[in-house]
Amino acid sequence: MASSRVDLFIEALPPKRAAKIDDYAEEYLNGKPPDAPPPEFPITSQIEGELRELRVRFANTRYRVLYQRAGNLIVLLHAFEKDTGAVPAAEVELARRRMADFRARMDAERRRPPRAAGQDAPAKSRRRS
Repeated sequence: MASSRVDLFIEALPPKRAAKIDDYAEEYLNGKPPDAPPPEFPITSQIEGELRELRVRFANTRYRVLYQRAGNLIVLLHAFEKDTGAVPAAEVELARRRMADFRARMDAERRRPPRAAGQDAPAKSRRRS
C-alpha cells in the first residue's frame, strides 16, 4: 500500500522537523488503550466531536496532525503547517472526508481471496478439435 498522505507530508519536511512530529505521535498517540483519555492541552486539542489535533511546534513553525480514534486504532487523517489562529475549515473538512473514506473501507464487505490456480479447474478430459 502506498504511504499515507500524512507520511508523505512528514517525509517532505527537513529531517529534524519530521523527527519531532514522529516523536510526538509515538509518545502521545501510539500504544494507548482505547479507553485512555486523549493527551491534554497543549499537546492535543479537540476540533469537533472525536476529531482532534496533535500540536507540534518547531521554533516559530506550528504543525498540526488531525487524527481520530477508531476502536484500537489512531487514524492520522491530515497534517499541515498552521499559520492561522484557528484550524481552517478546509483542513477540518478534508480530515472529515478522509475519516468517512476510512470508515467506508473498514466497513466494506471483505473480498474473497483468490483461489489457488487450478484447484477447481475443469478436468483434462476435454479435447480440442
